[in-house]
Amino acid sequence: MNTITALIIATAFLVMIPGPNVALIVANSLQSGFRAGVMTVLGTTVGVAIQLAIVVAGLAIVVETAANALHWIRWAGVIYLIWLGIRTWRTPASDLKVVEASPTAFLRGCMLAVINPKTLLFNAAFLPQFVGDGSVGRFALVGGVYLLVIFLGDVLWALFASSARSLLGRYVHWRNYITGAFLTAAGIGLAMSRRT
Repeated sequence: MNTITALIIATAFLVMIPGPNVALIVANSLQSGFRAGVMTVLGTTVGVAIQLAIVVAGLAIVVETAANALHWIRWAGVIYLIWLGIRTWRTPASDLKVVEASPTAFLRGCMLAVINPKTLLFNAAFLPQFVGDGSVGRFALVGGVYLLVIFLGDVLWALFASSARSLLGRYVHWRNYITGAFLTAAGIGLAMSRRT
């Protein structure tokens, strides 16, 4: 098996394990529909791409410095996500036929992905195994494949959640409870993302 195939398989398995990014994607898809979920996926993918740029820029020192700086920003993100979860839980139910895709979905996704120090350090340890000769071209190929698999897998999460949204048509009031729970779970997941 070549390294790109191994990367695709390993990344696909990683995408199947829900974390803070997936919780936010599901929450936004449930609340506002598939387009909002895809906007969130675009945001989280850009956030991961920013982390990959940090990894490429200087691995050891840059990653360590960035992880230290992100510690405090991460806690602000935790508070923000939990606040969003509580606010959503308490918001009156709206018509499920309304589908929105606001730029805030993109920004929330990007912010969450960038400030997660666990994924930053994971990316720094995971991707170099597939780079081989360490050339910029090889790293660009590996990074591109990695981001594509993450993007496609997360779009499937958004599709799944938006499909579940239509099932909630008879139980509109539950949608905000479930969405609020996913947003709060994303905040808790981010809080538990410790540097290892």
